[in-house]
Amino acid sequence: MELGAENPRIVIVGAGFAGIGMAIRLKQEGIEDFVVLERAADVGGVWRYNTYPGCRCDVPSHLYSFSFAPNPNWSQTYSSQVEIRDYLGRCADEYGIRPHIHTGVEVLSGEWSEEIQGWCVETSAGSLTPSVLVSCMGPLTEPKLPAVRGLERFQGKVMHSARWDHEYELEGKRVASIGTGASAIQYVPAIQESVAQLHVFQRTAPWVLPHGNRPISDRERTLFRRIPAVQRLVRSFVYWSKEVLVLGLAKRPRLMGRVERLARSHMDKQISDPRLREQVTPDFAIGCKRMLPSNRWYRALQQPNVELVDGGLAEVREHSVLDHDGVEREVDAIVFGTGFHVTDPPVAAQVRGRDGRLMSEVWQGSPRAYLGTTVPGFPNLFLLLGPNTGSGHTSMVFMIEAQIEHVLGAIKAMVRHSARTVEVSRGAYEAYNREIDGHMGGTVWESGCSSFYIDATGRNGVLWPDWSWRFRRRAVNFDPVAYEFSSAPVREAVV
Repeated sequence: MELGAENPRIVIVGAGFAGIGMAIRLKQEGIEDFVVLERAADVGGVWRYNTYPGCRCDVPSHLYSFSFAPNPNWSQTYSSQVEIRDYLGRCADEYGIRPHIHTGVEVLSGEWSEEIQGWCVETSAGSLTPSVLVSCMGPLTEPKLPAVRGLERFQGKVMHSARWDHEYELEGKRVASIGTGASAIQYVPAIQESVAQLHVFQRTAPWVLPHGNRPISDRERTLFRRIPAVQRLVRSFVYWSKEVLVLGLAKRPRLMGRVERLARSHMDKQISDPRLREQVTPDFAIGCKRMLPSNRWYRALQQPNVELVDGGLAEVREHSVLDHDGVEREVDAIVFGTGFHVTDPPVAAQVRGRDGRLMSEVWQGSPRAYLGTTVPGFPNLFLLLGPNTGSGHTSMVFMIEAQIEHVLGAIKAMVRHSARTVEVSRGAYEAYNREIDGHMGGTVWESGCSSFYIDATGRNGVLWPDWSWRFRRRAVNFDPVAYEFSSAPVREAVV
């Protein structure tokens, strides 16, 4: 789609939960001068890209939705990918933001311009020069493939879970599945029955908990539609039941013993083979890596056509894969469930700040931001789902909504100060990140495991190490003291 002569004040990049939510709240505040740029064919974000078999959310449905747009029609207590994607589409329609959304438009770069006191944004459909740029590119969208010797030689099918090829028929095929994380734990049981042979390559065994998913009855849905307060009460109950996990994850890790006993009991009930039980028993503290809910994972691993391979993938040949012991297995397809670029987000290599440096050069392998949202040297730029906003226990939508209110607070403050720019102060940024690092010490995430939470420097730049309500309280109450405002006039560009 060509952007034409449109040159909005605000550009939002991405149309997942963050982008849709940001757009809706801008419109509710009477701000219409914005566009949402989405490279995919429609809205949905992570829930449009991740379409692998068995894909569903591991956060309860009533909490995994906008607080201002409850959905009384969820079919299950944990929603499927399709339902969440469709929910976001309905939100875009019902809140009237479709006219602002440009799909099929990829943002290629963004560079701050002192001359125009705004951003020069290059896209696949032309250039824009907005005053404000809001990045809503989530961390679970861009696939991460491991460096495996010989992968380019493979003559069969290769795909990542986040780019599933539904036209490729897996039935009757010999498949190597790489990884045992949140995606693999869902698609492995979903494809196990149809494939001829499934080799599951495991570097680290995950902690697996019983899954509480169940259908939501017609009576419940009718009650939620007729009395919305009931659904709000359920949402509140779910929120606080999840929030209590912070005690063990971030405050007193020894309390995670109860959760570990639940996971071990789940394992013991589902696995009778001592050898397999030994293979799937993690060697790290529960919670240090993402905890995964499933009632099907262990059962799938015990099926006659499934083999659990320890040690990960070592080499790929034209028609086969090798493990670290040199054992060769012939396969027709390789599926990578190896995660995403979380601690090295693509946006960091796309935006240049006031001094011309890329954000990746500023971060030097360790992403940081004030309230996960703003970085010194990058005026009028806001990151949703930025550093240290991740959650190991609750809904990311809750964190996103808090950040959205922070961005709105900054925009309103610009108006009050008659400012062209708003930029977090170096002092506030550094003090905040020292505080984050101080809170991180002693959490279960610092207990020694290797996880996608840890960046190239060994720092946890992904998770928020405290109660989520504390993040919301700080983010929603925009503090202008932490920011610097400038009313510098636009300088004429030198021709």
